[in-house]
Amino acid sequence: MVAKFLLLGSLLFYCFSTKGQNSAVPVDTTYNTLRVWRQIKTKFPYAYPASDSIGADLKSFRQLVYLHIPNTLYGPRNLHLDIFRPNDEARRTAILWIHGGGWRSGNKAMDIPMAQLLARKGYVCIPIEHQLSLEAKYPQAVLNIKSAILWVKEHADEYRIDSNRIVIAGSSAGGQLASLVGLTGGIARFEPDHDSKQSTKIQAIVNLDGVVDFMAPLSLNLERKADAPDVFWLGGTFNEKPSVWKEASPIFWASEQDKIPMLFINSGFPRFHAGQDELVGMLKRWNTPHEIHTIDVQVHPFWLFHPWVDTCIEKIDHFLQSVNLK
Repeated sequence: MVAKFLLLGSLLFYCFSTKGQNSAVPVDTTYNTLRVWRQIKTKFPYAYPASDSIGADLKSFRQLVYLHIPNTLYGPRNLHLDIFRPNDEARRTAILWIHGGGWRSGNKAMDIPMAQLLARKGYVCIPIEHQLSLEAKYPQAVLNIKSAILWVKEHADEYRIDSNRIVIAGSSAGGQLASLVGLTGGIARFEPDHDSKQSTKIQAIVNLDGVVDFMAPLSLNLERKADAPDVFWLGGTFNEKPSVWKEASPIFWASEQDKIPMLFINSGFPRFHAGQDELVGMLKRWNTPHEIHTIDVQVHPFWLFHPWVDTCIEKIDHFLQSVNLK
């Protein structure tokens, strides 16, 4: 079994390094499933990576171009997404999934196992590629993801998606991005330059271990190196760019009027939940549907591994059913 998963990890690492990327674009491969597994397997010998396991029960559409960017620092650029759904013709809720990696590393391929498990629960799950910080700083990733929302809605008929039931979800940095994207639907500052009759508004947010307030004490009081992931992505420290740190914090965009349901699934590391208590207090005051669950292990990317990913799937499915999004 060890040999099997080493091979799996090697294949995943290859995918992370090469798939879907313009060869000129700088790629940081330091965050990948194999590396994390090597770090945790002594302490958690029962944990093993969730795998890409497509079968006849699912339809898959991989490496679909959702956005062509004609001019970047590295030339023309295509951004891709994958679609996994039950092998039927029913119109279903779509879950757009944003990978983690400190806004700098990682790849949508890492969340394909999660996407397939969610598809087997009856959703259309869509892992999304976006521009990372070595290529483009904040807020470019936000604009990419908003463009993906528009693309999904524009192609809803083709992939049998209910465009009135769109969920944005993500893990770690992807959880922060999902929260920011979900809470800023229709806000001009965050709208892509994209001619569409569709809206970037969504119906629910799922956040796995993603910061919601860069200025909360759990975040702001961290000792950081000059090239820390959030500093690098945001273009400077809090002292240098206080308005950017505030603007990029999802909590400041939460609205009583929108009442967007939110699900939080946390690890045993409190720093990844910076601002969550305050945001949850607001959601409670506004009677906005929300749930908080903790997978109390000292593993940040718990969603990449069994048995924890199985708990995530159950919690996500239960929550979306509770807010009538299944």
